Amino acid sequence: MKLGSECLEAVRTSKVEIDGRMLCSMRKIDTSVDPEEIIQAAKNRVSQFLILKPSSKQEEMVLYNFKTITTVPTATEFIDVMLSKTQRKTPTVVHPSYAITRIRAFYMRKVKYTQQNCHDKLSLILDQFPLLTDIHPFYADLINILYDRDHYKLALGQLNTARHLVDQIANDYLKLLKYGDSLYRCKQLKKAALGRMATLIKRHTSSLAYLEQVRQHLSRLPSIDPNTRTLVLCGYPNVGKSSFLNKVTRADVEVQPYPFTTKSLFVGHTDYEYLRWQVIDTPGILDHPLDQRNTIEMQSITALAHLRAAVLFVIDISEQCGYSLETQANLFHSIKPLFTNKPLLICANKIDVQRFEDLGDKAKKIINKMTNNGEIPIVPMSTMTEEGVSAVKKAACDTLLANRVEAKMSGKKSNDILSRIHLATPTPRDDKDRSAIIPESVKNRMQKISTEADNYVRQYEENELLKPIWEQHFGSLEWKKRYKLKDDEWRFDVVPEIVNGQNIADFVDPDILAKLEELEAEEETRLEALEKKRLEEDPEMELTEEQAELVKEIRDKKLVQREIARTERGRSHAIMPRNGRTKGSIDDMEDQLEELGMDPSKAVEGARSRSQSRGPGNKRTRSASVSAVLEGAGEEMLQKRQRLSSKSPGRDSGLKDIQAKEKVEGVAKKNQKKMGKAAKKGESDRHIPNLKPKHLFSGKRGRGTADHR
Repeated sequence: MKLGSECLEAVRTSKVEIDGRMLCSMRKIDTSVDPEEIIQAAKNRVSQFLILKPSSKQEEMVLYNFKTITTVPTATEFIDVMLSKTQRKTPTVVHPSYAITRIRAFYMRKVKYTQQNCHDKLSLILDQFPLLTDIHPFYADLINILYDRDHYKLALGQLNTARHLVDQIANDYLKLLKYGDSLYRCKQLKKAALGRMATLIKRHTSSLAYLEQVRQHLSRLPSIDPNTRTLVLCGYPNVGKSSFLNKVTRADVEVQPYPFTTKSLFVGHTDYEYLRWQVIDTPGILDHPLDQRNTIEMQSITALAHLRAAVLFVIDISEQCGYSLETQANLFHSIKPLFTNKPLLICANKIDVQRFEDLGDKAKKIINKMTNNGEIPIVPMSTMTEEGVSAVKKAACDTLLANRVEAKMSGKKSNDILSRIHLATPTPRDDKDRSAIIPESVKNRMQKISTEADNYVRQYEENELLKPIWEQHFGSLEWKKRYKLKDDEWRFDVVPEIVNGQNIADFVDPDILAKLEELEAEEETRLEALEKKRLEEDPEMELTEEQAELVKEIRDKKLVQREIARTERGRSHAIMPRNGRTKGSIDDMEDQLEELGMDPSKAVEGARSRSQSRGPGNKRTRSASVSAVLEGAGEEMLQKRQRLSSKSPGRDSGLKDIQAKEKVEGVAKKNQKKMGKAAKKGESDRHIPNLKPKHLFSGKRGRGTADHR
C-alpha cells in the first residue's frame, strides 16, 4: 500500500509529457490529447519510479559490508587475551580460612567468566562472517572461487563446535567445583578447566589463521551492488576494457601493453540521465572449457552469470592484442549462454589503428555472424582518441534502462499499482468556447508598455553613432535601451566606479601614458650617463656580459657562505674552557707528530712564533702579515692551502698508515660486541623494557607462588 501511494503521489505532483507536449498536471489537462497516450505516459512515469525503489530484501543484500568484520586473532593471542582478561576482571585474593562456599564461588566465578569471554569472542567471529546462503548468489560464488566454499564452511563449523565444547567443559567443571572440599582441590579444578579451554583453542590455530586471511581479502573486494544499473565489460585480455573504464568513470585502473594486467574485478561509477551507474571491469577470458579456467577468469564468469547488467563485449579489430578476430568471435559464441536475458552490445575497439570501414570481407563476415545479422548492435570506438566512447556509453545505458523498464512493467507489482490509479479526463458539455477573461485595464497597461518599448528600440536603432561603440564594449544595446531616466541621453553613459565615496574617473589623468613614456626615457638616459661616467673613471673595470655574470655568482656565493659560517660558528663545536685544554710543551707536540709520520717543522715554527711575546712596538699589523704570506708563498701554493683548509677531516685523518686504521676499527668492533649482547643500539641506548606488566604482577598476593598467573 505504501509503495502504491508513493507512486500515485509521484504521478500527481509531476507533469506528464509526450513529444514535448504537456498532457496533464495537477492544474491543467489538455483535452485534445488521446487519453490512451496519457495513460501510457503515466505508466512510464510509474515504471521509472519502480526502478528507483528496490525491495527491502535487495537493500539488505546491497548494504552488506565486508569491511566491518573485526580482526580474527591467532590462537596464541586468543588465549592470552582470554586469560589476561579473566585475571584483571575477577577477584585475585582467597585464603584457606575462608568458608568453603566462598572458596567455591571464587573459583566458579573464574571458570564461568573465562567460558563466557571465550564464547562471546567466538560468537562475534561466527556472526560477522557471511553465511553463503544469506548473501547474494554473486558474492556466494565469488567466495567459492576465491577461498573454496568447503574450506570456508569447514573453518566456521570448527569454530562453532569449539564454542559448544567450551560451554560443555565449563558446565562439567562447575558441577565438580560445587563439591570441592578444600581450596587446593578447587584451585586444581579451576586450573584444569582453563587449561582444557586453552588446549581446545590451540587445536583451531589453522582455522583462525585461514579466516583472518579470508577477512583481509574480503575487505579488499570492491563494493558491488548486484541490483543497481550496471555495465559489465568482458572480452579477451588487452583489448581495451580497463582503458574504457578509465575514460567513462573516475576509476584509475592500471593499463599495460601486456595481457592479464587486470587480475580481479574493478568498479567505477558514472552518471547518465541524472542516474548513477556502476561499470565493472572484469579480467580477460580465454577460449577454453569451463573446467580449465583459472581463478582470475572465473571471476569474470561469475559476474556475467549473476549480475543483471548490460554486457559490453569488447573486441580488438586491429588484432594488436595478440588474438585474431576469429579467436575473439569463438570466445563470444562459447560464452553467449551467459548473455541470456541481458542487453548485449559489441564494442569494436582500436579504430584509430584499423578503421571499421576498411575491414576485409572475411572480418566483416565474422562480425556479421557475431551480431546475428544485425540483431545485436555493434558500436566502433577508440579509447586512445576517445572517438565513439560516449556513443558506446549512451547506447549501453539506453538499452539497459529500456530493458529494466520492460522487466518492471511485466511484473505483477506494476499492475497492482496501475490498477489503483484513475486518470480523470473531462469532456466538454457543449460546443461553446470559454476563453480566459482579461480585464480591460490590464490589456491597456500591457499595450502601453509594449508601445513604449518599441519606441525606445526604434529610436536607438536609428542612432548609428552610439550603436557600434556600445556593441564593441558591451555586446548589445538592448538592455540599456529600456532604461527610464530623467534625461534619455543619460542611458548610455558609463556607470561610474565608486571607491571610498570617490569617483575613480575624477582621478584619472588622460595624459598619464604619455607622461609615463617620458619618465622611462629620462630614466634610460640617466642610467646611460652614469655607466659612461663610471667607465671613464676606471676603464679597466669594463667587463663582458659573461664576466659580469660570473662576478655576480661569486659575490652571491661568498655572501651565502659568510651567512652559513656566521650561523654555524656558535653551534658547530663545543667551546672548551681554558682549564680543560690539554697542556703540553712544543717538544711533546713535535714527538707526537713524528710518531704519526707527519712533518712537524712548520707546526713547531708556527707555535714558537706565536709563543714569543710581542710588545706594542714589534706587533705586526694584519696587512703586513697578509703581504708577508703572499710574498713567501706562490699563488699555486696558496690555492692548494685554501682547498685543504676547506675540506672536512675524513675518518682516517690522524692515522699513520693502514695498519693503524685496521687496529682502530678492530677496537671499535670489539667494544660494540658488548652493546650487541645487551640488545643495545649503541652507548646512548638507555631503554629499559617492561619485563613485568603491571596488570599481571600487581595486587595482593597470598601464600604460594605466582605460577597461576
